[in-house]
Amino acid sequence: MRKPKAVFAVTALLVVVALLSFARLRVDTDPQHMLPDDEPARLLHEHAKETFGLSDSIVVGIVSDAPEGIYTVPSLDRLHALTRAITAIDGVVAKDVLSLASVDNVYADGVGSVRFEWMMRTAPSTAEDAQRIRAAVERIPMFVGSLVSEDGHAAAIHVPVEDKTQSHRIASEIERLVSEYSGGERYYVTGLPVAEDTFGVEMFVQMGISAPLAALVILIMLWVFFRNPGLIASPMLLAMTSVILTMGALIGCGFPVHIMSSMIPIFLMPISVVDSVHVLSEFNDAYPKTGDVRATIRHVMKGLFKPMLLTSLTSAAGFASLALTPIPPVRVFGIYVALGIVIAFVLTLTLLPAYLVSLGPERMPTLAAERAGDDGGVLARALRVLGRFAGRFRPLVMVGSVALVVVSVLGIRSIVVNDNPTRWFADTHRIRVADRELNEHFAGTYRSYLVLDAPAVETGTRLVQETKPTLAAVSAEVRAAWSELTSALPRQLTSQQFARLVDELSVRMDAANAADAEALGDLLDAVGRVERDAKAFHSPQVLEAVAQLQLAVEASGLVGKTTSVADVVKTVHRSLFDDVGDAYRIPSSAAAVGQVLVNFQSSHRPDDLWHLMTPDGNGAAVWLQQASGDNVDVSAVTHFVDDYLSQHPLPRGITASWAGLPYINVVWQQQMVSGMLRALAGSFVVVLLMMIALFRSVRFGLLAMVPLSLTIAVIYGALGWLGKDYDMPVAVLSSLALGLSVDFAIHFIERARQVHGPNATFEQTVARMFEEPSRAIVRNLIVIAVGFLPLLAAPLVPYVTVGV
Repeated sequence: MRKPKAVFAVTALLVVVALLSFARLRVDTDPQHMLPDDEPARLLHEHAKETFGLSDSIVVGIVSDAPEGIYTVPSLDRLHALTRAITAIDGVVAKDVLSLASVDNVYADGVGSVRFEWMMRTAPSTAEDAQRIRAAVERIPMFVGSLVSEDGHAAAIHVPVEDKTQSHRIASEIERLVSEYSGGERYYVTGLPVAEDTFGVEMFVQMGISAPLAALVILIMLWVFFRNPGLIASPMLLAMTSVILTMGALIGCGFPVHIMSSMIPIFLMPISVVDSVHVLSEFNDAYPKTGDVRATIRHVMKGLFKPMLLTSLTSAAGFASLALTPIPPVRVFGIYVALGIVIAFVLTLTLLPAYLVSLGPERMPTLAAERAGDDGGVLARALRVLGRFAGRFRPLVMVGSVALVVVSVLGIRSIVVNDNPTRWFADTHRIRVADRELNEHFAGTYRSYLVLDAPAVETGTRLVQETKPTLAAVSAEVRAAWSELTSALPRQLTSQQFARLVDELSVRMDAANAADAEALGDLLDAVGRVERDAKAFHSPQVLEAVAQLQLAVEASGLVGKTTSVADVVKTVHRSLFDDVGDAYRIPSSAAAVGQVLVNFQSSHRPDDLWHLMTPDGNGAAVWLQQASGDNVDVSAVTHFVDDYLSQHPLPRGITASWAGLPYINVVWQQQMVSGMLRALAGSFVVVLLMMIALFRSVRFGLLAMVPLSLTIAVIYGALGWLGKDYDMPVAVLSSLALGLSVDFAIHFIERARQVHGPNATFEQTVARMFEEPSRAIVRNLIVIAVGFLPLLAAPLVPYVTVGV
């Protein structure tokens, strides 16, 4: 109060420093980063992407209601043109784009020969050409359900992107391309990468709208309560300063703004005015009695300092408890909201008094003086009635509270943990519409990967064993030559070492006499046999087991489609035998499988094989398409596959693990739930101990926790009864409820202890409490609730959930 200008100067300096740090702003909207860098699931996901050259993909859908479906000349022409245009977009992995205009038709070129031609090198010019394309597509099972719907009314373009943080830009460019097309088709763009990246873009737009709107509605409510422009400007100044300093500290410390931290301004705006509204409310009531600003502030602070300290500490503890979660962005969110609350408390004790003393007598409130002789208005009368009810019907209140807890617990038991970034948008959002439409037509736009790994075979050791019988019957020259070639070979040979060994043996065969050439030929056969047998996914037994696994998963109804190297082998093998009989099958020998795959390498897209199998033949990825990316649906698939493999183990000790964005979302959701529960339990205990210590009373400490416990139980019970899934924003609400609901109890109990004199009765204390103290609490309640009101109009579901 003595140095207001110094307070203003220091505050302004801190604000400038915080604003300068905004230049270092980084945005990270990738849910994958919800997991720590060393999380095994995240590391395996990255390893799988690198091993199999997998990319996150955008799905573009073209839907036609024409009788012929998508197989008309105009529709296929637009599909062809759009595919070509998409491959030219910067950031698209052009060689891996999947569309009817970019894949091969596989067919027999006589028995024992297979031919690969572009399915649609150019757009068809006649209806007959379009129907020929349809016939070709429908005989290749890998394409049906993924590139074209089973009913033929929709076609898809799978657009792999180099970096999923470019997905929103690429999707926007695709939407601009399709906006130029006219015709009977409908075009849709969706996919998890688009949903996640678009949410990041719209998140900042929403933050820029909701935070100022929250400030505006809080300002309106303050005007309703105090009717003094000078007075109500102070909480808004304090709130904006708290937000700027908090976000400046977050960005300045090098943390990116994530999905969670984007909500910090909206959380802090209402919370940071809590203490200042209490101060202004009491100041507004007390000032007319003294007419002295400094004396009034001292009087107000004497009564409010302790409850403000307690509420700030408990609110900060509630959010700081999120530091116990295993999710890095949630930890950052909790710590910095807690920091913001502490900053707001400090500003309430410094900036607010400095502001009030700088106003001058002519700008002090007059409304309170005018109302000093009346009954306080509608709010005051309503609170008196509430106070009389609470005092008179104590048993009814108790029984009602217990009944509320019972009903809430029943609701909590029915809560389902579930999330899906696509569902972070409103039902009418274009991404949600596209998601629904395309998943009705196709096997699914959500893709997970079952990664299969075979244990390494000591091929060097095995080669020595395989060649012993041959070497026993050959000349000394051949043995010497073989010894020279194999003396430095490791226990496990690479593909390059096998190739060099084959080359050396071939050269020596050409220069050897007939007997030695025959022996060297036997050794060459042994090398080929060892290399071939070492490739687990060239084994007919292994491929048949993978195919059976695919059939079981598809029959479960949990996935729409699966794709593996077994499908490639069966498709090419059928064409080699000119579609005769049961040619769509796995060949009976590893050599035949190898020959089929060699044939596939002559296609226009030979690298597609390495998205399904590693070059050494000891790793494979099974692609699983689902029509839903919800955690419960993805978890159902993983549990089914795990159960199946426990009952039907894959041959040769092959192990299975999971990768893909849908699975990553499941992992961080599971960790978030367990982490949030630990954080809530830990913070509950911490706040309880704080209450007991600060009130110096176990009874009052426990009493302060009653409204908090009821609030959290009712909120989560209501979620269960309403069928609302437990997702990311819902998980955060526990800390928000804990931090806010204990505030009112603290203020009520502490003020009641101050009001309750040595000779006062319980009834007298209640009557006094439901005057000015309760008015201050209810004003605060209304300001906070109204402060979250703008979130209800947000197009992003997490914001709406938090607002409600």
